[in-house]
Amino acid sequence: MFLSDASTARSDKTLLAYRTVSQTVMDILGGDVPLRSITRPQCRDLLTKLAMVPLHARKRWPDRSALEAISLSEGQRFQTMSPAHLNGHMNKFSSLLNWATKEELIARNPALGLRIHDPVPPRDKRRPFSAEQLRKIFMAPIFRGCVDDENGYAVPGSNRPTRGRYWIPIIGLYSGLRLNEACQLDTADVRMVEGHLCFIITTASEHGADDKRLKTLSSERIVPVHPVLLDLGFEAYVRARRSANDMKLFPELSSRHGLYSHLFSRWFARFLVSCGAAAERTCYHSFRHSFRDACRAARMDRDIVMALGGWSSASDSSGSVSDSYGRGHSPAALFQSISLVRYEGIEWSTLADSP
Repeated sequence: MFLSDASTARSDKTLLAYRTVSQTVMDILGGDVPLRSITRPQCRDLLTKLAMVPLHARKRWPDRSALEAISLSEGQRFQTMSPAHLNGHMNKFSSLLNWATKEELIARNPALGLRIHDPVPPRDKRRPFSAEQLRKIFMAPIFRGCVDDENGYAVPGSNRPTRGRYWIPIIGLYSGLRLNEACQLDTADVRMVEGHLCFIITTASEHGADDKRLKTLSSERIVPVHPVLLDLGFEAYVRARRSANDMKLFPELSSRHGLYSHLFSRWFARFLVSCGAAAERTCYHSFRHSFRDACRAARMDRDIVMALGGWSSASDSSGSVSDSYGRGHSPAALFQSISLVRYEGIEWSTLADSP
């Protein structure tokens, strides 16, 4: 009932995560235990037991329960869940109990607030890319010339394919879009607004499709295309997609678990290794952190930064696209600000001159 509740929209990936957590929790608490009988001490014991479950236990012992996996791992040096991962399990379990409370199935949530201390501050979960990492990323063959943008993306060659694997990292760096926001773009989501080419970040579709997801309400927004993207020929790329009648801006990307970013994220992790830019706590989302730092370096107005990044702001929590047309910032003001985003050490001229 909880996962099928129509009042909450969840992606396939989120549903899979909830089911995985549910199975682990049932392994520990007992599959037949009634919700009404679950106590606070049981929830504390669940927290303790989750901290003992080896990583990838189901892959290692597919026919064994979580408790059996704990027993099998005794005396061995298997890695266990990180505090963030463990707390994520407890949060999902607590969400179920919160729902049960609202539905009057139980009187209160016995797992409320239960979590372990995470020594890594939230701002350090993901780091921005360093200047050297950015240089390595954008000097890689996929940007400077490769065999192809599939299996040959890391091999130097004479081809310069400009599809998703080329554009999406540049979009992340200069627009601050989340990975799935960029991967799921419809071709119609890039259009002129008051004289400026803009990304329209929205779940709406001109084709009536229901395949786009946003993280929060404030994620829905307008982001003008940065001058670097324009200089590299992004507008011509968009026109080519329209001429080809491609509904999706990056038609080669497919949705997996309800997200167009799923497979791209895995590829990007391999790409970072291939170009020597892989480092602890950096991933595609590090582009978003780099973008935020670049906005700070440009001394950009904070409300405009919040609007560009789709971050919630104390002065405006609605976050709808219509804000940019009425009481929000105009596309001209947003474009003027985003044009201030710069990064040292990246040579774009050779890319702009490429065929």
